[in-house]
Amino acid sequence: QGALDKAVAYVRRREQFGSPLGAFQLVQGKIAEMVTMTEAARSICYRAASKLDSGSPDPALSSMAKWYCAEVAVKVADDAIQLHGGYGILEEYDVAHYWRNAKVLEIFEGSKEIEKIIIGRKILGTR
Repeated sequence: QGALDKAVAYVRRREQFGSPLGAFQLVQGKIAEMVTMTEAARSICYRAASKLDSGSPDPALSSMAKWYCAEVAVKVADDAIQLHGGYGILEEYDVAHYWRNAKVLEIFEGSKEIEKIIIGRKILGTR
């Protein structure tokens, strides 16, 4: 969410060719993708947490949430860097920091490959 918020704020204020970056259709489309992916990730995360809170955890759903949320975090942070252009890699702009933190999520507490195995086994009923 932080990378998305930074990207939205940046494209609203940064001007190119006499217009804010947010006025360009490709930028609008990129922001729309980022918002949609973030909302979908939040939804699956809340669903998995709700199952856990109700006392009926679903390991496959938890793995889906872990894998998808980490993937979305990296993608959104990467897109935020892209929208910032050359500034995106500078420490002063935070988005590079968000990307590094998001990348760790893909590995920490089970890599995406492990999460996919858990999901596949649950769906296919195999061990």
